[in-house]
Amino acid sequence: MSQKILVVDDEDIIRESLSFVLKKEGYLVEEAENGKAAYDKIIQDSFDLIITDLEMPGMKGIQLIDEIQKLNIQTSIIIITAYGSLDTAIAALRNGASDYILKPIEFDEILIKIKKLLEIKDILLENRILKKEIQRTYDFENIVGKSHLIKNIYEMIDTVAETDSTVLISGKSGTGKELVARALHYKSKRKNKAFIPVNCGAISENLIESELFGHKRGAFTGAISDKEGFFKAADGGTIFLDEVSELPLNLQVKFLRVLQEREFTPVGSTSPISVNLRFIASTNRDLKQEIKNGKFREDLFYRLNVIEINLPSLKERVEDIPILADHFLNKFRKEMNKSVKGIDPEAMRALINYEWKGEVRELENVIERAVIFAKEDFITLKDLPNFFRPADLFVNRFDSGPLEDSVKSFERDYILRTLENNDFDKEKTADVLKVGLSTLYRKMKELDIKA
Repeated sequence: MSQKILVVDDEDIIRESLSFVLKKEGYLVEEAENGKAAYDKIIQDSFDLIITDLEMPGMKGIQLIDEIQKLNIQTSIIIITAYGSLDTAIAALRNGASDYILKPIEFDEILIKIKKLLEIKDILLENRILKKEIQRTYDFENIVGKSHLIKNIYEMIDTVAETDSTVLISGKSGTGKELVARALHYKSKRKNKAFIPVNCGAISENLIESELFGHKRGAFTGAISDKEGFFKAADGGTIFLDEVSELPLNLQVKFLRVLQEREFTPVGSTSPISVNLRFIASTNRDLKQEIKNGKFREDLFYRLNVIEINLPSLKERVEDIPILADHFLNKFRKEMNKSVKGIDPEAMRALINYEWKGEVRELENVIERAVIFAKEDFITLKDLPNFFRPADLFVNRFDSGPLEDSVKSFERDYILRTLENNDFDKEKTADVLKVGLSTLYRKMKELDIKA
């Protein structure tokens, strides 16, 4: 995407000649004949760089810089000054200007300065994004398994990664959809650019448009400054829309335009922004059924479903469970600095025979818990949650003693198991148990369940 520059000068010859040179270099250029006209444009549009004279009628350059700083926008500023105004130029640099150039303007010099500033701006943006990234390699390292189904996934990633085609990843929650999206990005030519994951279901409906498209200052109550949305932040890289079926219908129309035109308009702006993006989306729902139910647009589905990668459940690849269990064991053994060597046969059989409703994510949580509780060299059945133990062992725990104590013990284990199955989400747990949330909290306190 071409960077956008605003040239501000009251002298027509300087403003127009500088604009001409910048356009020849491939920049998008707008002009303003004074500080007030420039400020009005800045309010309405986003600029990567502003070049402004200091001495202008009305709003001077130094005042314009002050006003720009109040807007808290991410833009660089180069000031044009005469040799005799160097003191003013230094004051402008202290107030937020990035660099200056002396009159008469040397076009080669200003082009070098512009290139340098824009490169620094890109690096700073990338650094902000990279700081949010988890420090690990996203390739096939975390997509574990040797079943033919997983090998097919590897092959699809290898084939698709180098293209810019839109990919729809489907599968149950916990099957590793984001891992596949990251592998597609980090094996592609965009790997040195941003990978931006967006959980469409985790952002409230009244904020998601602003989060995706960005907004202009004053676009709505609380918009005290310009904000760059996820689409702009991912420019040049990949954006991953997790659980895309959660997008509201009115936003699906706007997203469809972004997919088709590779451009969008921030909330409160009238100027579209072009982006160079690779789109990857995921869903744990049947989108064709969602279309029938009127909850998902058919045209958006076909635009997203250029290439579909369907992730199998653990039930379909049981042979991968021991490999995954060992993988997570190694991971948590290193993190916790524990000397657990492996998983004993009885515990492994229990893992293989279990119905993993939470898929790989649930298996990872169970192994993490087992490593925490393991006291011996190998994880045994007693290190796993109670619901992995054979029924006779479970019953034997209540074969003597007062009835009230046995009931409490059973109740505690049952609630704890349900909490673990729902990733300790108390609202979901209360819903599964068919009790009120306050009742669940009271029971947890009575039975000394700490989550």
